[in-house]
Amino acid sequence: MSLRSTGLALAAVLALAAVALAGCGGGSASTSGAAASGGSGSGDGPVTVKLAEENGSGQTGTATLTPTGAHATRVVVEVTNPPAESEPAHIHRGTCASLDPTPLYGLPNLMDGKTMATVPASLEELTSGGLALNVHRSDTQLGLYVACGNLPGAATTPTETSGGGGYGY
Repeated sequence: MSLRSTGLALAAVLALAAVALAGCGGGSASTSGAAASGGSGSGDGPVTVKLAEENGSGQTGTATLTPTGAHATRVVVEVTNPPAESEPAHIHRGTCASLDPTPLYGLPNLMDGKTMATVPASLEELTSGGLALNVHRSDTQLGLYVACGNLPGAATTPTETSGGGGYGY
Protein backbone atom coordinates (compact mmCIF):
# COMPACT_ATOMS: atom_id res chain seq x y z
CA MET A 1 0.00 0.00 0.00
CA SER A 2 2.80 2.49 0.71
CA LEU A 3 4.39 1.62 -2.65
CA ARG A 4 1.12 2.49 -4.40
CA SER A 5 0.84 5.78 -2.47
CA THR A 6 4.43 6.65 -3.36
CA GLY A 7 3.75 5.90 -7.03
CA LEU A 8 0.64 8.10 -7.07
CA ALA A 9 2.48 10.94 -5.35
CA LEU A 10 5.35 10.69 -7.81
CA ALA A 11 2.93 10.73 -10.76
CA ALA A 12 1.22 13.84 -9.35
CA VAL A 13 4.57 15.63 -8.89
CA LEU A 14 5.65 14.74 -12.44
CA ALA A 15 2.33 15.99 -13.85
CA LEU A 16 2.67 19.31 -12.00
CA ALA A 17 6.28 19.68 -13.20
CA ALA A 18 5.21 19.08 -16.81
CA VAL A 19 2.50 21.74 -16.54
CA ALA A 20 4.96 24.23 -15.01
CA LEU A 21 7.57 23.58 -17.72
CA ALA A 22 5.00 23.92 -20.49
CA GLY A 23 4.00 27.33 -19.10
CA CYS A 24 7.63 28.49 -19.07
CA GLY A 25 8.28 27.40 -22.65
CA GLY A 26 5.43 29.44 -24.12
CA GLY A 27 7.05 32.83 -23.41
CA SER A 28 10.33 31.78 -24.93
CA ALA A 29 8.84 31.03 -28.32
CA SER A 30 7.15 34.41 -28.65
CA THR A 31 10.28 36.27 -27.53
CA SER A 32 12.45 34.56 -30.13
CA GLY A 33 9.86 35.29 -32.78
CA ALA A 34 10.02 39.00 -31.93
CA ALA A 35 13.79 38.91 -32.07
CA ALA A 36 13.85 37.24 -35.45
CA SER A 37 11.53 39.85 -36.88
CA GLY A 38 13.60 42.70 -35.49
CA GLY A 39 10.90 43.66 -32.99
CA SER A 40 10.19 47.26 -32.12
CA GLY A 41 11.52 47.05 -28.60
CA SER A 42 8.06 47.22 -27.09
CA GLY A 43 8.49 43.73 -25.58
CA ASP A 44 11.00 42.42 -23.13
CA GLY A 45 13.58 41.65 -25.87
CA PRO A 46 15.82 40.40 -27.30
CA VAL A 47 15.90 42.41 -30.52
CA THR A 48 18.10 41.34 -33.43
CA VAL A 49 19.29 43.90 -35.99
CA LYS A 50 20.75 42.94 -39.37
CA LEU A 51 24.10 44.55 -40.16
CA ALA A 52 24.53 45.17 -43.89
CA GLU A 53 27.78 45.27 -45.81
CA GLU A 54 29.31 48.69 -46.33
CA ASN A 55 31.92 49.79 -48.88
CA GLY A 56 32.45 46.35 -50.45
CA SER A 57 33.76 44.89 -47.19
CA GLY A 58 32.05 41.52 -47.59
CA GLN A 59 31.01 41.75 -43.93
CA THR A 60 27.42 41.24 -42.83
CA GLY A 61 26.08 40.16 -39.49
CA THR A 62 23.78 40.80 -36.57
CA ALA A 63 23.59 42.80 -33.39
CA THR A 64 21.43 41.28 -30.67
CA LEU A 65 20.16 43.60 -27.93
CA THR A 66 18.96 41.95 -24.72
CA PRO A 67 17.71 43.85 -21.67
CA THR A 68 19.72 43.07 -18.52
CA GLY A 69 18.15 45.59 -16.16
CA ALA A 70 16.04 48.73 -16.02
CA HIS A 71 18.84 50.82 -17.53
CA ALA A 72 21.17 48.28 -19.13
CA THR A 73 21.21 46.29 -22.37
CA ARG A 74 23.66 43.60 -23.48
CA VAL A 75 24.76 44.10 -27.09
CA VAL A 76 26.27 41.12 -28.92
CA VAL A 77 27.71 41.81 -32.38
CA GLU A 78 28.78 39.11 -34.83
CA VAL A 79 29.98 39.71 -38.40
CA THR A 80 31.13 37.45 -41.20
CA ASN A 81 34.50 37.62 -42.98
CA PRO A 82 36.40 39.47 -40.23
CA PRO A 83 39.94 40.72 -40.89
CA ALA A 84 42.91 39.70 -38.77
CA GLU A 85 42.92 43.02 -36.90
CA SER A 86 40.26 44.25 -34.50
CA GLU A 87 37.39 46.45 -35.65
CA PRO A 88 35.86 49.30 -33.61
CA ALA A 89 32.07 49.36 -33.20
CA HIS A 90 29.72 52.02 -31.88
CA ILE A 91 26.09 52.98 -31.47
CA HIS A 92 25.50 56.39 -33.05
CA ARG A 93 22.63 58.83 -33.34
CA GLY A 94 21.22 58.91 -36.85
CA THR A 95 20.86 56.20 -39.48
CA CYS A 96 23.38 54.23 -41.52
CA ALA A 97 22.79 56.71 -44.33
CA SER A 98 23.55 59.69 -42.07
CA LEU A 99 25.39 59.01 -38.81
CA ASP A 100 26.32 61.58 -36.20
CA PRO A 101 30.11 61.05 -36.16
CA THR A 102 30.27 61.22 -32.35
CA PRO A 103 29.50 57.77 -30.89
CA LEU A 104 26.68 57.62 -28.36
CA TYR A 105 27.94 54.30 -26.93
CA GLY A 106 31.29 52.71 -27.67
CA LEU A 107 31.59 48.94 -27.79
CA PRO A 108 34.75 46.87 -27.37
CA ASN A 109 36.51 46.26 -30.68
CA LEU A 110 35.38 43.16 -32.55
CA MET A 111 37.95 40.37 -32.43
CA ASP A 112 37.44 37.51 -34.89
CA GLY A 113 34.17 39.18 -35.86
CA LYS A 114 32.62 39.24 -32.38
CA THR A 115 32.13 41.52 -29.42
CA MET A 116 29.82 41.81 -26.43
CA ALA A 117 29.18 44.67 -24.01
CA THR A 118 26.54 46.04 -21.69
CA VAL A 119 25.55 49.62 -22.45
CA PRO A 120 23.97 51.91 -19.82
CA ALA A 121 20.65 52.31 -21.65
CA SER A 122 17.39 50.40 -21.55
CA LEU A 123 16.26 48.36 -24.55
CA GLU A 124 13.37 50.82 -24.87
CA GLU A 125 15.81 53.75 -25.13
CA LEU A 126 17.91 51.96 -27.74
CA THR A 127 14.86 51.07 -29.83
CA SER A 128 12.99 54.37 -29.57
CA GLY A 129 14.31 55.40 -33.00
CA GLY A 130 17.11 57.36 -34.54
CA LEU A 131 20.06 55.11 -33.64
CA ALA A 132 22.37 52.89 -35.69
CA LEU A 133 25.19 50.46 -34.90
CA ASN A 134 28.22 50.52 -37.16
CA VAL A 135 31.52 48.68 -37.46
CA HIS A 136 34.70 50.43 -38.68
CA ARG A 137 37.54 48.88 -40.69
CA SER A 138 40.18 49.40 -37.98
CA ASP A 139 41.45 51.82 -35.34
CA THR A 140 43.54 53.51 -38.04
CA GLN A 141 40.72 53.54 -40.61
CA LEU A 142 37.78 54.84 -38.57
CA GLY A 143 36.41 56.67 -41.61
CA LEU A 144 35.72 53.42 -43.44
CA TYR A 145 32.53 51.65 -42.35
CA VAL A 146 32.39 47.91 -43.04
CA ALA A 147 28.94 47.05 -41.64
CA CYS A 148 25.96 48.99 -40.31
CA GLY A 149 22.40 48.43 -39.11
CA ASN A 150 19.67 50.83 -38.04
CA LEU A 151 18.20 50.01 -34.64
CA PRO A 152 14.43 49.65 -34.90
CA GLY A 153 12.20 52.44 -33.63
CA ALA A 154 9.95 55.33 -34.48
CA ALA A 155 12.52 57.08 -36.68
CA THR A 156 13.26 54.06 -38.87
CA THR A 157 11.02 52.14 -41.22
CA PRO A 158 11.06 48.35 -41.68
CA THR A 159 13.09 48.77 -44.89
CA GLU A 160 15.75 50.73 -42.99
CA THR A 161 16.88 47.88 -40.75
CA SER A 162 20.11 47.43 -42.68
CA GLY A 163 22.95 49.62 -43.84
CA GLY A 164 23.21 52.24 -46.48
CA GLY A 165 25.83 54.72 -45.36
CA GLY A 166 29.42 55.14 -46.27
CA TYR A 167 32.22 57.11 -44.86
CA GLY A 168 32.04 58.91 -41.54
CA TYR A 169 34.57 60.61 -39.34
